[in-house]
Amino acid sequence: MKCQHCEKPATFHVTEITGSEEEREVQEVHLCEICFREYISQPEEPVEPAASLLGALAQQFKIGKTAEKLAKLDAQTCPVCGISFQEFRQVGRLGCPHDYQSFGDELEPLLLNIHGAVEHKGKRPKRGASQRQGELLRLRREMQEAIEREDYERASELRDEIRGREVD
Repeated sequence: MKCQHCEKPATFHVTEITGSEEEREVQEVHLCEICFREYISQPEEPVEPAASLLGALAQQFKIGKTAEKLAKLDAQTCPVCGISFQEFRQVGRLGCPHDYQSFGDELEPLLLNIHGAVEHKGKRPKRGASQRQGELLRLRREMQEAIEREDYERASELRDEIRGREVD
């Protein structure tokens, strides 16, 4: 999708809801980064700046980085999956769990704005569940190696052990 003000690719998509409850008007705006900065710097009705997501984004950009720093950041990539920060900004999804370490400093303010915290506060797997999964993965890998070595007796023992642990 292209920017509504120029021909660059639109990286920011804003939905504005205006009017009273009876006569709501929804307007979508698609902008590139430069036009978005101009858009958010336009004087608006007096609203607390951090009260809306757009206000939070505007505040982030005002405090945020210069174009040089942003270009340097966009070039940064994850050593595991190879996703660049620019790809993350365009798609909105990370490539692997290692991205949280690779882009940690840049993601922290974003996570604070969205979730209100930078640490997981929800449910976690029962204790030992991840260890059990890790053990099953190890056994499957061993079984595959035994098959490749044509050690079918060991492979069948591992298969039976895996089945027994999956039932538990």
